[in-house]
Amino acid sequence: MKYKSEKDISAAKNLISPPGDTLLETIEHKGISQTELAQRMGRPLKTINEIIMGKTGIMPETALQLERVLGIPASFWLERERLYQLELAEIEEAVLFLTSKEWIKLFPVKEMLKMLWIDCQRDPISLTHALLRFFSVANKEAFNEYYNINLYSAAFRISVKESKNPYAIVAWLRKGDIQAASIDVPEFDARRFKKALPEFKQLMVEQPPDLFQKIQTICTICGVKLVYTPCLPKAPISGATRWQNDNPLIQLTGRYNRNDIFWFTFFHEAGHILLHGKKDVFLEGIEHSVAIEEKEKEANDFAVKWTLNNEEEYEITQAIPLTVQKVSDFAKKFGTHEALIIGRLAKHNYIHDSVGWNHGFFQKIDLI
Repeated sequence: MKYKSEKDISAAKNLISPPGDTLLETIEHKGISQTELAQRMGRPLKTINEIIMGKTGIMPETALQLERVLGIPASFWLERERLYQLELAEIEEAVLFLTSKEWIKLFPVKEMLKMLWIDCQRDPISLTHALLRFFSVANKEAFNEYYNINLYSAAFRISVKESKNPYAIVAWLRKGDIQAASIDVPEFDARRFKKALPEFKQLMVEQPPDLFQKIQTICTICGVKLVYTPCLPKAPISGATRWQNDNPLIQLTGRYNRNDIFWFTFFHEAGHILLHGKKDVFLEGIEHSVAIEEKEKEANDFAVKWTLNNEEEYEITQAIPLTVQKVSDFAKKFGTHEALIIGRLAKHNYIHDSVGWNHGFFQKIDLI
């Protein structure tokens, strides 16, 4: 943005020059009065005066007449008018953006700047411009219309307006959309994705260094877009599933930086893709409508099946108290990761959650 303060705007208002200034200088140089110019152009004197005063713009017809009378190309006058109108609009927009301080505060701007989701100076005008570009909308009113009504409130079937932190949630979702837009995938193949589930489970067990890249590659082959979007403050989301045209999109945060939560969330989102339709969109970590909650339960059951099913969990509980060796043995027996065992037992209050950290079961996953 050219203008970053009231001082900049004030200076711009004093310096801005309408095409009429150039026209006046030209006719004075040629010794032509406004009356004579009006007569030569066949236009009312009032019209010529209004152009010179900047009250009326130079239209193509007028530009052609000026070319014939003054010998200066019509393209010059039209370009002069275009640049003037553009600068005038920029000044007016900057004045409007100065009033956006409270709107800016609704977003986690500090974190968005730190993660380079937006890149700008920290003045209200620059921040407003950057946020609007990030969300790909023209103004604040368009933001409210599109993100609160057209997309996120209706499509997610949650009340984004009533959510405690709707702007952080919308920012996180928008970043996922931007990331996914750069991923080229073939047509979604549900059968192939379903057949890939054992591959995902094997990666869960192995935890290779390039884990996320391997998961993403398999997803891409199946026509599924998978993106990792870092958490934002006040956006308590573990993951989300939605569709971009005919391809499903899984967006994960790596919230809590625990491999058991990451894998359960991944299989949960995979469940949404295979069990539920394109119209449904799911956010993990906030309250949903009753209809969506039923589908959330179905996705949870799907994730349980692929990470550590109820029968396997029951067998493990019969061996409590557990040792590190017992946990490892059960993980090998059931083809899962130790963290899934510890996390599940902690969730159901068989053990304390700290056991996972104390014994190194909860590995931190590098998803970048």
